[in-house]
Amino acid sequence: MGYPVIFQIEDIYYPVLSAVGVPVNLVAIVILSRGKCGLSKCISRYLVGMAVGDLLVVIIGVILNWIGMIYFRDSFLLITPVCSFITFLSEAATGVSVWFTVAFTFDRFVAICCEKLKTKYCTERTAAVVLGTVSVLGCLESVPWYFAYEPGDIIDHVPWFCVIKSSFRTSPAWSAFEMFHLILTPCVPFCLILLLNVLTVRRILVSSRVRRGLRGRSNGENQSDPEMENRKKSIILLFSISGSFILLWLTKVVFLIYLRIADIRYFHSYTDPVFLTEHTAKMLQLLSSCTNTCIYVLTQTKFREEMKNAVKYPFNLIVKLVKS
Repeated sequence: MGYPVIFQIEDIYYPVLSAVGVPVNLVAIVILSRGKCGLSKCISRYLVGMAVGDLLVVIIGVILNWIGMIYFRDSFLLITPVCSFITFLSEAATGVSVWFTVAFTFDRFVAICCEKLKTKYCTERTAAVVLGTVSVLGCLESVPWYFAYEPGDIIDHVPWFCVIKSSFRTSPAWSAFEMFHLILTPCVPFCLILLLNVLTVRRILVSSRVRRGLRGRSNGENQSDPEMENRKKSIILLFSISGSFILLWLTKVVFLIYLRIADIRYFHSYTDPVFLTEHTAKMLQLLSSCTNTCIYVLTQTKFREEMKNAVKYPFNLIVKLVKS
């Protein structure tokens, strides 16, 4: 049997994903940290946190986990304690990144739908506390993954490779943990983001009709509404990020639900639809760690300006050095 096509795709896909994901997230972190994109400090804090989370997913989940497994099969990365630790870090980074998106969505929901709570909750300090709490809880929840693997081989008294323990499929405790983990990430975040966006859209439609009616009666003509313009920009950013997350995670969420309903735990060959769907869903999920910067470029004028300045800076510096 030849080398499976899905593996050939992954051999190209993951290096390209890492080559794109690392720089774009670093650029987003630097630009957003400068605070010159016309966004509030609260929003900027969440966006920086999301960019850091996405960067960790690329470094740990793509470079160390997938690329290390594909291209460095004889390296220390495949020593059992090391690859178990990488798996733990990968699961933690993924969970934290996902819940950062939920936290940002909830923050925008509060800002738009909860006027009384807005002034107390939508602050830079609250954002820092939320992001820190999510990070700690995400790491703690993922700790059991380190103990879910055993050596696949012992070479010169050194344990190599990570093979899922046989008890993982039979133990009620491991089954409960796996179910809890799947519900926590990504099922609950997926549903929360959908629900919060629906409630936010409903609130926007109602408030927009009310404001248009009030302004129409008071002014007698259509005039620009600065508050609605600012809200529109915030909504475009929110829906772009949330929509991207939902689309790229949709395959995995549906696939996981199908696996649990059909009670499928094994695939029969590399051409089995279950195997192919699992790998495709994983590729789409990891792609979500590279899309937010593109969204900022497309939706935020000042972010584009800052990015252009960042690109021009080295060339301007060279010109100045030559002239001097």
